[in-house]
Amino acid sequence: MRSNSGKRIVLLLAFLLALPWVLDSDYLLNFAIMVLYAALLGQAWNILGGYGGQFSFGHAAFFGTGAYTVGILQVSLGVNPWLGLVAALAAGALCGAAVGFLSFHYGLKGSYFALVTLAFAEVLRILSNYASFTGAGVGLLIPLHRTAANFQFPDKAGFYWVILGFTGLALAVAWWLENSRFGAWLIAVRENDNAARALGIDVFRVKLAAITLSGAVMAAGGAFYTQYFLYLDPYIAYGPAVSVEALLVAIIGGMGTLFGPLLGALTLHLLSELARGIFGDVPGLNMVLYGVLLVLMVQVMPDGLAGLARRVSRYLTEKRA
Repeated sequence: MRSNSGKRIVLLLAFLLALPWVLDSDYLLNFAIMVLYAALLGQAWNILGGYGGQFSFGHAAFFGTGAYTVGILQVSLGVNPWLGLVAALAAGALCGAAVGFLSFHYGLKGSYFALVTLAFAEVLRILSNYASFTGAGVGLLIPLHRTAANFQFPDKAGFYWVILGFTGLALAVAWWLENSRFGAWLIAVRENDNAARALGIDVFRVKLAAITLSGAVMAAGGAFYTQYFLYLDPYIAYGPAVSVEALLVAIIGGMGTLFGPLLGALTLHLLSELARGIFGDVPGLNMVLYGVLLVLMVQVMPDGLAGLARRVSRYLTEKRA
């Protein structure tokens, strides 16, 4: 199983590496970039929510922290954004550790944990709306200087390979979780934390490590967003849209699965483009679509597209037998 999943990752990445030479339009390449970006956010949520069973409604806290870290360092201090990326990962991990320590130390889980993460994201959004170094409500505009050394590329292919690298690393982390002792501990905590504790697993440390790792991966998405769009404000950084997209991608694709977030990201963005083509750029359309999809997935396919694929494969195998 370990070798098969590893081979699938290698084959998938090899296919995705060739896409910039196949896609001959900026529109299609931008679509591929946004799918991989959404898959990165979904995989960040999947580490904690899918494998760890700790549902978060506030992953925007980690996203915004990473985004603002690289943006503020670049604008205010002139720090190279590649170095800012390292700082963003550390800041996202630290934010995750802080939220996790305060939540898990007091035994919060389930809906209580979800609401606490949402509250953290909202508090950070309000604070950033008044802080001068974040640009307050006006936002933060990143200076345009299109060179690879400045994490700004003259064409979209450069951004595509960067986000492919980020998503590939997140996929490798998920593979490691499925094939490591720590991953087994995390899944045991997800299934029954009391039973895991009885087996000698340090539940608090396992949960804390998972949210720290999840925060770092989410911060990578925030740093990429900042350099790709060159603008950031409190609602973009800490607003609910980011958190909803991250959890929805994982739920649609299949929580606790290796390729689920990628499947979910592709499906979500295909449906978004379809809805935009039919209804135009209606304000709030994406959030309505996300809500409808979330209800449908929970009611009809709680194990996501990955679970559906497993059932279809099992049915075909049994039929052939």
